[in-house]
Amino acid sequence: MRFQSLLDFVSLVVACVASGTLECSSSQEDLTPTQRRGALLYGRMCAVCHGRAGDGYAADQAPALAHPAFLASASDDYLRAAISEGRGGTTMSAWAFERGGPLFPDDVAALVSFLRSWDYGPPAALDERPSAGDVERGEGIFARDCVRCHGTSGVGGPYVHIGGGDFLTRAGNGFLRHAIVAGRPGTPMPAFGSALGIAGVDDTLALLRSWQSRPVAASQSLPASPPPLPLGPVPLNPKGPEPIGFELFPKTTRADVIKGQLDRGARLALLDARAPSDYMREHIAGAVSVPFYDPQPYVSALPRNSWLVCYCACPHAESGQLAQKLQASGFSKVTVLDEGLGFWRAKNYGTHAGLDP
Repeated sequence: MRFQSLLDFVSLVVACVASGTLECSSSQEDLTPTQRRGALLYGRMCAVCHGRAGDGYAADQAPALAHPAFLASASDDYLRAAISEGRGGTTMSAWAFERGGPLFPDDVAALVSFLRSWDYGPPAALDERPSAGDVERGEGIFARDCVRCHGTSGVGGPYVHIGGGDFLTRAGNGFLRHAIVAGRPGTPMPAFGSALGIAGVDDTLALLRSWQSRPVAASQSLPASPPPLPLGPVPLNPKGPEPIGFELFPKTTRADVIKGQLDRGARLALLDARAPSDYMREHIAGAVSVPFYDPQPYVSALPRNSWLVCYCACPHAESGQLAQKLQASGFSKVTVLDEGLGFWRAKNYGTHAGLDP
């Protein structure tokens, strides 16, 4: 077991060096062994969206995890749950093994410990009192100040889906009040404490709590074997013609072009670059799971004479990393779906759920 752990650690180092994400912390020598492992996991799986230094907004408007106001108000339980369970309806994956992800509890704990290495201030004094606000007044405040960033009913906006049931289940009243009052200085989230006053903050909190009854995304059943998932049949249409109109990465290929070539029966493989938990929840029909952070187990089985179409939901961050790694492994026919999974779904081009392609 110790030898296997050493191999796993060396593999993480190699992966992070190759991707240029080893510099997750400016003072690696100050980290504990657990935090160093967390730094490697962060560089491998989280930096693509949250930024190498946790400053956020690297892809899909992912929040700044190193922000002092966030770390001062987020509990370890909140961080563990967010990493393990993800955020349903967003691009934040469920990373825990029991959700179909690659991380065991010790890995999640290492990530939390690493995030705490960025936490240089004291914990915030949080007001956890139940809200005594008015939902109707909160609706007016939200429509005026919040909807453009967080979307109607707190979902569907460009930033954090604060109306999601899983988010609200884990976020305490103190965490929510602190975010509304103090904001996140230096990010698109302003401080509303002075403008709203105590009553306005409580009205907003009451509205958020009224959305908490929304269903939380169901847990995915465990795969038959630990990740990586078994590779499905590749390529699609093995005797079909060469695709027409595909753009070689780093250029991207439009969804309508890819769908047209699928309908034409062209020979290609669709590679889902996201975490296996996301793949099991929904993937493009016919796609196979090849996670961006660890494509190596699949390299020998992927066809070198067929186009490989990488996609994610960001829409380019994870798929772009996968495409880069495949090209570095000698694959010459690699492209990325331009608009991502959400666009594909909206066009009714065909998706599937579960382990099977």
